[in-house]
Amino acid sequence: MKGFKNFLKRRNTIQMFATFLTNMHVPNFLKGVLYNGKIKQICVPGMNCYSCPTATGAFPIGSFQAVVGSSKYNFSYYISGILIFLGVMLGRFICGFLCPFGWFQDVLHKIPTKKFSTKKLKVLRYMKYIILVVAVIILPIVMTNKAGIALPYFCKYICPQGILEGGILLSIADKNIRATLGTLFRWKLSIFFYRPFCKWICPLGAFYALFNRISLFNYHVDKDKCVICGRCVSICKMDVDITKRTGHNECIRCGECLKACPVHAISTYWGIKQAEEKKQLQKNLVQEGK
Repeated sequence: MKGFKNFLKRRNTIQMFATFLTNMHVPNFLKGVLYNGKIKQICVPGMNCYSCPTATGAFPIGSFQAVVGSSKYNFSYYISGILIFLGVMLGRFICGFLCPFGWFQDVLHKIPTKKFSTKKLKVLRYMKYIILVVAVIILPIVMTNKAGIALPYFCKYICPQGILEGGILLSIADKNIRATLGTLFRWKLSIFFYRPFCKWICPLGAFYALFNRISLFNYHVDKDKCVICGRCVSICKMDVDITKRTGHNECIRCGECLKACPVHAISTYWGIKQAEEKKQLQKNLVQEGK
């Protein structure tokens, strides 16, 4: 437990390192070219634009769209397999620690200004699942051109990552590019809400959320230790009450609740066996209390 708490203290450093690993080709900005090496064919865990000059790997949602929207393929076993594997292994831990765009949103939220709660906007959470099904799966399959190829609807019309990674830096030197960013882009990078894109729009987060309850990396709340103080709920920026459901779809495993718990009732575990052992131990304690 102590080791993991030390790990959580370095969360910002881990996020920066993960962002660098997926965007290490910085000189390409000066060259104006994309990295097209063999590694580019490998999907990275988080949200990272394939078209960014610095990008090392492929964005899994973009790759999935490209394959699904092609008449040459019926189903993307390779990409789907990677997504399922990552979901089963880590769940939305990827959103909290390994996603470049998630880290960018965390940095933006630290800008001093008035912040607004999203607790009353919980219904918007379901929008990302609609986007996953409609924009990522259905439209690329149904709406194709005469050549049997579909547009990458999510990447082209919704995803802000390409603008963030490439557009911002290029716009610094070109006022014409700055003018094309528009109000929609500014809304996507809002500093007033915590991770609005992760909460309401990101289809990758929606996919990983489906595995949060069964992922091998998970959280556990010791009901005997918990004093129901509410600190874990009040500190959670993803609006999750971990005492009610540790595998909540919106939990990004950031560990803030674990650090805030005054009685150390919240812990983490890895694997199915440990989870079963914890449940059995809790059951035995209840029986002994009777």
